Amino acid sequence: MTAVAGSLERGAAGPTSRRLLTRLARRLRWLIATRLLVATSVLLPYILLQWVSLSEVGAPQVQFDFVYFLAGATYAASLLYLLLLQVLAHRVVFQAHLQFLGDLLLITALVYYFGGISSPFSILYLVVVIVASSLLARRAGMMVATVAWLLYAVVVVSVQLGWVQPPHVPSDPISAGRVVYYLATHLFGFYAVAMMTSRLAQTATLTERELIARREDLAALRVAHRDVVESIPSGLMTTDLHGTVATINRAGLNILGRSEEELLGQPVWSVGLFSPQEWLELANASPASRGRLEVEVATPDGPRLIGYSVSRLTRADGPMAGRIVIFQDLSEWRSLQEELRLRDRMAAVGELASGIAHEIGNPLAAISGSVQMLSSTLEPRSSHAKLLQIILRESQRLDRTIKSFLKFARPGERSSVRFDVAQLLSEHVELLRNSPEVTADHELLLDLTPPSVSIVADPDQVSQIFWNLARNALRAMPDGGRLRIFGSLQDDVFHMRFVDTGRGMTEKERARLFHPFQSAFGGGTGIGMAIVYQIVQEHGGRLRVESRPGEGTDITVELPQAMGTGALETRAAGG
Repeated sequence: MTAVAGSLERGAAGPTSRRLLTRLARRLRWLIATRLLVATSVLLPYILLQWVSLSEVGAPQVQFDFVYFLAGATYAASLLYLLLLQVLAHRVVFQAHLQFLGDLLLITALVYYFGGISSPFSILYLVVVIVASSLLARRAGMMVATVAWLLYAVVVVSVQLGWVQPPHVPSDPISAGRVVYYLATHLFGFYAVAMMTSRLAQTATLTERELIARREDLAALRVAHRDVVESIPSGLMTTDLHGTVATINRAGLNILGRSEEELLGQPVWSVGLFSPQEWLELANASPASRGRLEVEVATPDGPRLIGYSVSRLTRADGPMAGRIVIFQDLSEWRSLQEELRLRDRMAAVGELASGIAHEIGNPLAAISGSVQMLSSTLEPRSSHAKLLQIILRESQRLDRTIKSFLKFARPGERSSVRFDVAQLLSEHVELLRNSPEVTADHELLLDLTPPSVSIVADPDQVSQIFWNLARNALRAMPDGGRLRIFGSLQDDVFHMRFVDTGRGMTEKERARLFHPFQSAFGGGTGIGMAIVYQIVQEHGGRLRVESRPGEGTDITVELPQAMGTGALETRAAGG
């Protein structure tokens, strides 16, 4: 530590050395406080002793002056050390050596005053040696031990040779052999204490550094573990043995639409994935029999299909500490499944439609021509003529149905151009307002943000999307209602949204909305919504459907500003 601290005092230390010097300065303050406490504990008994002596036989004044002088010097030196710690904050090692030297001089004065070799205060040298060895390692401890022994030897030899005369001189003469013995034992004791203390301090320092390193590694491991848990896209929840939620990651909170305050410390079945009875069955089931389960959970953002599994949470030494619940939001996956199934059906229907329309179209044309020729040979008012008119009218209706079917099976070539889709919507809404389909009981609203948006698409097919969706919305409100049409641009995708207050759809009706020949209204062919789906797919867009019985329907068409590939998404709104 001395080398590190010295390098910092020379301006060549890093953050680690600065921390060591800060710790050394803090310990020097504790040393100052300890010194004041020791000086006070020595001074107070001495004062009491002198007052007792004065009350009985009196005492020489010099004794009072010398002891008080030492006490005052101790207090003054402590104040000086505190001041230097503030003024010379970058010279902490120098201040430590200065304090050690000051303590040795004060102890030497005590040893001299109380008789030199017979003074009991020589043991205080060991305190300074121990402090120096523990604060500044072996080198400083050996140096302080050497200085302490030299000062002690000077006092003992000076008193023994009569160079100085302390107030308290031993009554019995001390032999030279005894003096040598005292000097030798003190020398050995000082160096032994310095070496042992420095060794213990070094071991303690290494242990402390290892603990700090392990603590930092553990903290880094905890941070990494937390980051991994918080970054996984699946929900991860842990419980104790009683089924109380202990932890849950960010993805789990987002899937459930809940906060930590709502879930932590609560029973795990309050999450909504299972009932208390189901939780007990899952917790007690064997790992092989648990498997993966799915359940629809009501969340603030609407119902979500969630798949989950339950497993044991065990400690590193083996005992079970609780259970782990891993869950994912499968709503998007279910929508993709529905989309794939619908695409397969559409492809099969398209192939079938092409063949059927070809096989029926030619005979139907021959039948229609023959009926027209027969009609011209009969009286217009005859019963046979009326029957032929019925056959002709129905054959024409069948011809229109087949042509619509062909349009779905083989859509015409797309003519993609850049046009203002917002302006197109405005024009169509004006035409719709003046059409006979809109009655006085209907309210038609248009909201465009921004009022002008250009996209690359087929304007005729976009118009077909508008008219099919708008007319379906009006048919869903035969007794009147409100139809709101929104147009907005979000992230280079134009959203065309139709929101009505009509009868809405059941889950089964919503799932079959885009199937051909599935009209929910009388008189329709059931091809319109299938054509809308086909057009949106060809433009690389998406369809979103939200509907509940009695609450209306919300259909959003997403068309990219540039051509791309799209997908279909349908879901029930709110439940």
